[in-house]
Amino acid sequence: MKKIAIIDYGLGNIFSAQQSFIKSINDNNFNAQTIITNKPKEIKDASHIVLPGQGAFGTCIKNLKKISGMIEELERKVLEKKTLFLGICVGMQLLADISYENGRHQGLGWINGEIKKISKKNTILPHMGWNEVNVSKENLLIKDKKPKDFYFVHSYYFDCSNDKNSIGITKYGINFTSFVCKENIYGVQFHPEKSSVQGLDIIKNFLLL
Repeated sequence: MKKIAIIDYGLGNIFSAQQSFIKSINDNNFNAQTIITNKPKEIKDASHIVLPGQGAFGTCIKNLKKISGMIEELERKVLEKKTLFLGICVGMQLLADISYENGRHQGLGWINGEIKKISKKNTILPHMGWNEVNVSKENLLIKDKKPKDFYFVHSYYFDCSNDKNSIGITKYGINFTSFVCKENIYGVQFHPEKSSVQGLDIIKNFLLL
């Protein structure tokens, strides 16, 4: 049985995310279960790890660091054991090296890049609502390269250092990376749990891995 561990660090729409995973499991008759956890020992046998997030980057990384042993166990599972990982919204941004949201904050550094503010020129922040994701590279979560709409709520974006990690682009004032991937690590700036059928397709494809 697959075990999907959704990390609870006090920030993030964890229950909404869990309900979307449960729906996908039930709709597709997957042999899987979900747990919401803030205990490193409970992710030791997880087959999939999900890191949701909302709010400010600095608060999110601070809260994650407060959980004794969590980052160390995440690094062991994801970087060493190559456990499948999905970061959602700020959970994706935490993968970067540095964020410049309200200061300068160090991220996990799993995918090289920086978190920068979307220019206010000709835009309204936050970027909120449905917008198109154009898949630029083959991947296992969005298999069809036809542009699809997903639901966004954010004011900062992931500026990838290595173009090969940027596999989805969205236009809002600028063209920014909205979908990243590096080996077993996936991150989406949008919210699949709020994105109707196309969001559930991403969750299904993640669970199929």
